[in-house]
Amino acid sequence: MPAAALSPRILYVTDLAYEARGRRYCDEDIMLCARLRRDFTIATCHPADAARLMGDFDGVLVRNSGPVTHYREVYDAFRERASADGVRVYNPLTGRGDMAGKQYLVELSAAGFPVIPTVDRAEDLGRLPDADEYVVKPKDGADSIGLRFVPRDRLGHVLGGGDRGGDRGRALGHVLVQPRVPFRYEVSFYFVDHDFQYALHAPDPDRRWELVPYEAKAVDLDFARKFIDWNTLDHGIQRVDACRAPDGELLLVELEDLNPFLSLELLDETTRDAFIARTAVSLRGLLS
Repeated sequence: MPAAALSPRILYVTDLAYEARGRRYCDEDIMLCARLRRDFTIATCHPADAARLMGDFDGVLVRNSGPVTHYREVYDAFRERASADGVRVYNPLTGRGDMAGKQYLVELSAAGFPVIPTVDRAEDLGRLPDADEYVVKPKDGADSIGLRFVPRDRLGHVLGGGDRGGDRGRALGHVLVQPRVPFRYEVSFYFVDHDFQYALHAPDPDRRWELVPYEAKAVDLDFARKFIDWNTLDHGIQRVDACRAPDGELLLVELEDLNPFLSLELLDETTRDAFIARTAVSLRGLLS
């Protein structure tokens, strides 16, 4: 029997036509598919087709499938069917980060984690530090979709309330509010399972996707692992996005555990090969 017939069958979910600002999803997925094909039998499909096709495969690998907000009903149907049928999905659908929306930022902030202060209730606006501007973003947003910068004196008006505190107990709908932090730079830490792989950072805050390698120090990795451990995913690729505040502290911006873009084209060959090899091991672990 040919070796390919014995390889686990993976349905690779991606939107090759999605246009993302500053990066090309399709190039990354074409390259990653080609490399993983050495270990797996792989077929690609659009997110809208995943639920219909996944029954013929040993597992589903969700990669650069684009913001879920563009196909919410389809994605919810996929999750429901995969859970009901016991389909192995990578990343597993138990993620507590962006996979479940951005409510986790409110929870982590309230629990004292090193996160940009975040609230989602009018009565809690007073807990935010004073800032010239605030960031208002949808809980199910991605790629800065729906994000707004609001001056302090307009915050209550934009949120539909009178003063900054608003009416006690009034929820802010499906949005979060954060102070706009004048950070020095952004940095991302990439993990497979619980193992750190590499880090990249954007030296210019206005150019988020112009990334260069970042040499992570032990204290940086301690910061990132707080959120990897909190998420409790045994298998999967996660990206911890952080910003370096003016006082030097790292603050969480996002815990991307659904379909993090990996910027593989920016890595040296050794780092890229090691990352892909570790991903293959992780996939096999999930499927077994």
